Amino acid sequence: MRRLTLAVYILYAASWFVAVTALVGIIVNYVKREDVAGTLYESHFTWQIRTFWWSLLWAALGFLTLVLGVGAVILLAAAVWSLYRLVKGFLYWNDRRPMPV
Repeated sequence: MRRLTLAVYILYAASWFVAVTALVGIIVNYVKREDVAGTLYESHFTWQIRTFWWSLLWAALGFLTLVLGVGAVILLAAAVWSLYRLVKGFLYWNDRRPMPV
């Protein structure tokens, strides 16, 4: 499960360059969620799933409001927030610590 959790973090990080990898990551999260139940990786899966859905929501909102001028700020904030969550998740994974979800 440790390697699988890392693979999903990598998929989400790669989605910055190839967006479809995030879809693969979220599918893996949901398909393998039962397998990580009761382990420290369960919190990482929860963290990853929440990061995906909130990032998608903020990205959609940012794109929808680009014409109003505020969309670029929303997109920038969403990107910084998403990067923060990826880095924090990886660091906790590296230290073999559960995520504070």
